[in-house]
Amino acid sequence: MGGAVSAGEDNDELIDNLKEAQYIQTELVEQAFRAIDRADYYLEEFKENAYKDLAWKHGNIHPSAPSIYSEVMESLDLQPGLSFLNLGSGTGYLSSMVGLILGPFGVNHGVELHSDVIVCEKQKLDFFIRTSDSFDKFDFCEPSFVTGNCLEISPDCFQYDRVYCGAGVQKEHEEYMKNLLKVGGILVMLLEEKPCHSESEKSRLVQLPPFLVRSLQDLARIAIRGAIKKIVHQEALSKSGNGLKNTPRFKRRRIRHRQMETIVFLDKEVFASRISNPSEDNSCEDLEEERREEEKTSAESKPDPPVNFLRQKVLSLPLPDPLKYYLLYYREK
Repeated sequence: MGGAVSAGEDNDELIDNLKEAQYIQTELVEQAFRAIDRADYYLEEFKENAYKDLAWKHGNIHPSAPSIYSEVMESLDLQPGLSFLNLGSGTGYLSSMVGLILGPFGVNHGVELHSDVIVCEKQKLDFFIRTSDSFDKFDFCEPSFVTGNCLEISPDCFQYDRVYCGAGVQKEHEEYMKNLLKVGGILVMLLEEKPCHSESEKSRLVQLPPFLVRSLQDLARIAIRGAIKKIVHQEALSKSGNGLKNTPRFKRRRIRHRQMETIVFLDKEVFASRISNPSEDNSCEDLEEERREEEKTSAESKPDPPVNFLRQKVLSLPLPDPLKYYLLYYREK
């Protein structure tokens, strides 16, 4: 499934294409998609396909196409503080994007059938937390994953505000899925009419992660980071004056002039002749000028390397180093 939009050269261009095709419609969803690079959730040898609107399968890993994920995110109507259950959590790409919207007081759980995929998604999550600047730009609700069959969830589990099931669900399990929802919640899933035949295995109830109450120490860290973010934001506004962002630059499309060849039929004889185009006389000069302008525009529009202002501010505070690193979640950068 997928292929609804053109491939991008990078993550931002892929998101631009999804917006243009109206798969991404809200600012919250757009911010989440831009904050997490899809290529980071691919295996190294397959990263060249990361920005294509295509599903990808390798062994037990099978993430959906970006257009599917964007429709799911929009349909879930996510808001800060909600609880979310991802059935078939895969690489954790969707759960991580959801976590950026839910914020520190949300709940973000996932169930994955294959233990090797669980190992992969925990590695991807750890890499995101340790290295991505998006972790500091957002208040993140870290996902918790468990291994098991999503049709064997313990009946005494909590209910959720939002539930997504990436695999096809048979009609006979529709009520089971609905029972995982709180009143007024939203369930997104694909219903399949034909029955699913699977090998019988010994049933084992899946115990979902508990709904944890944050410690006073953790709440203090969230509050301090939030206060520092406000200071950083105010400083950025004062430096920029009105706080408006610069208009993004777009790549200039290069126009090439074709030479037109004309074949003239005169009685039974054929004459091949070239009819000059007034614009062709200076075509070489025009192309050279366009090339210079393109290089100049490219140099001007080259973005500055990203700066993690929250990290800089925390490290500049007159605090003991252990406390600084605690505020930064012991991240590498």
